[in-house]
Amino acid sequence: MDWSLFFSALISSTLMPGGSEALLLYRLSEGGNAAVLVLVASAGNVLGSLITYSMGRLGNQAAHRKWLRMDEAKVAHAEHWFSRYGQPSLLFAWLPIVGDPLCLVAGLLKSPLLWFIVLVSLGKAARYALLVWAV
Repeated sequence: MDWSLFFSALISSTLMPGGSEALLLYRLSEGGNAAVLVLVASAGNVLGSLITYSMGRLGNQAAHRKWLRMDEAKVAHAEHWFSRYGQPSLLFAWLPIVGDPLCLVAGLLKSPLLWFIVLVSLGKAARYALLVWAV
């Protein structure tokens, strides 16, 4: 198991900055198995999103804004997406800027965990698979 890719993907999908795509492409260029790399990166990325979801589910908005220093505009944008498009918007949890707050908002709004996992997993795995396919 490529633990560095897993943890890079995990950290990238929390509210902390990071980018796992470059490491995925590097591992691919080293001759890594594309399917395994996509699965490892996806698993780490989904777990990171689950952490963010849990923070939203277990916390409150005031704490997120104070301790996590969440940008009001990002949270508002994610809330707008979620209220407008509902659960299917979680397919776009991989998007930069809005993806992490979207997972947090899903937790705040108590989105069903099963649907969260299914939709976030589909979106994130598709993103990594498309990236590998494009290379």
